[in-house]
Amino acid sequence: MAYSHDSVADIRSESFPDYEARIEDAYIEGYDPASLGAPHSSLHTRKLWFGLGLILAALFGIGLSVWGAAAHIWGTGTQIDLSNRLLVLGLIEVAVTLTLGFVLIASSRKGYKEYRKRTGRVN
Repeated sequence: MAYSHDSVADIRSESFPDYEARIEDAYIEGYDPASLGAPHSSLHTRKLWFGLGLILAALFGIGLSVWGAAAHIWGTGTQIDLSNRLLVLGLIEVAVTLTLGFVLIASSRKGYKEYRKRTGRVN
């Protein structure tokens, strides 16, 4: 009988199967991990914190647009009238930082959403 590669089994994968160990496999039934200490938490990602920082930075644009709107309504006194420019720049800054912040937060939560789908847990 001739030697054929088709009839040879993959001994390595049959003898030593690769098991993917997950942390939730070791959880006791009914255990609900705390958000901060859980390894699947989004709080461990840099994207989340950078996104939250960008949302906080949107306050600068809000203040700038409020200043521009107030200067447009009540006047600027002896200063050069830049109220429209301040209003537009403030609104642009708000839109850009909020958009980037929410996109970063949504992308940082991808691992947590995958964990929830895989395990069916809510925390």
